[in-house]
Amino acid sequence: MMDRIIQMILNKLLGRLVNTAVNKGVDYAARRGKSPQDMSPEELQQARAGKDMAKRARQAAKLTRRIRKRKRPADCGPFPLIPMV
Repeated sequence: MMDRIIQMILNKLLGRLVNTAVNKGVDYAARRGKSPQDMSPEELQQARAGKDMAKRARQAAKLTRRIRKRKRPADCGPFPLIPMV
């Protein structure tokens, strides 16, 4: 029982660590390795747009996982959201 609790805590911590690392990597890639002080206003705007696009991609992936995870009713056929009549 104690092993399971420790494993759950470690999984949470590792998940947060990985999320932080991914976010830092996306920020770095959006800035193309430059510091914000060295960037022009146009480059800052483009970097912000890149971060927003990455955020929307993460949200879409999360939504896709949620939809795929849902149990399908037996009568819905190949399309889980459209019941067959």
